[in-house]
Amino acid sequence: MEDRQGRLAAVDAEALQAAAVAAIGAAASEEELEELRVRYLGRKSELKLALREVRDRETGMALNAARAAVEEALAARAGELAAAGAATAGDGFDPTLPGTHVPRGSLHLITQLRRRIEDIFVGMGYQVYDGREVETVWHNYDALNQPEAHPSRDPQDTFYLDDDTLLRTHTSPSQIRAMLEQEPPLYLVSLGRTYRRDALDATHTPVFHQVEALAVDRGITLADLRGTVETFARAIFGGDRRVRMRTSFFPFTEPSVEFDVTCYLCDGVGCPVCKHSGWIEMGGAGEVDPNVFESVGYDPEEWTGFAFGLGIDRIAFLRHGLPDLRLFWENDIRFLEQF
Repeated sequence: MEDRQGRLAAVDAEALQAAAVAAIGAAASEEELEELRVRYLGRKSELKLALREVRDRETGMALNAARAAVEEALAARAGELAAAGAATAGDGFDPTLPGTHVPRGSLHLITQLRRRIEDIFVGMGYQVYDGREVETVWHNYDALNQPEAHPSRDPQDTFYLDDDTLLRTHTSPSQIRAMLEQEPPLYLVSLGRTYRRDALDATHTPVFHQVEALAVDRGITLADLRGTVETFARAIFGGDRRVRMRTSFFPFTEPSVEFDVTCYLCDGVGCPVCKHSGWIEMGGAGEVDPNVFESVGYDPEEWTGFAFGLGIDRIAFLRHGLPDLRLFWENDIRFLEQF
């Protein structure tokens, strides 16, 4: 009895609290903090033993207040050490760890296809010629042997800016400008936006994209045209594509043809994409009309050439089996991120 009373009397709650709080505040690590917790709050600690043997109210209150203060100091110091550790870890740099993923956009499907087409023609030795979207009537119609009474000249089909200026209806004016600037032989491809007053629907838009190729040299024939179109079709659609030509008429070519390629999906057997015909219509082509050569100062007796054009939107439309051309203009991320 006397030993227990002596032990209780020896415990100075305020002094014990002060010593514990000071030691805890100076703890430099979580391991050191755990040692202090055991020393001051463990089962065999001086404070715990004193609390078990207390018999009067005042001593109990003093010891409990000291215990609460020590627990509070331990929790506060643990938070400080954790925050300091997180800050130290954040300052470090480990070059072996993978980097943070940064979401990236992608090129529009039309832009991707345009660059692919440019690469194909550059690989065949063609130069890429950037034309103008705002053109003169002479470059867009007259120099291309387009009759003045032709329906395409009508304001209901063409965006006129004034009597002599318009938004180009095809990329063919680029061929005229290139021939005026350069002497033959000439091999070029021109790609870009074109404009027509078409009603907006699933298969027509007033703004669309075209690619036109022009080759001018001595002795060029329709066989050269066919071989170039086949090479292009196989590069863009893959497989062993075949080409067929059908007679047609265009003011700037003579003779004129329209060309089809075997369906890339069914390889000519027949499917919904090719309307079960086995062929996909691609565009117009032909030998350059002598009147076009004369309008740019080329001698049609010495030089011959071919030209062909097709829609880039149409290629993408067919290549990916899309249901509606308006998808290219809606900027729907759900659609665009698929490409």
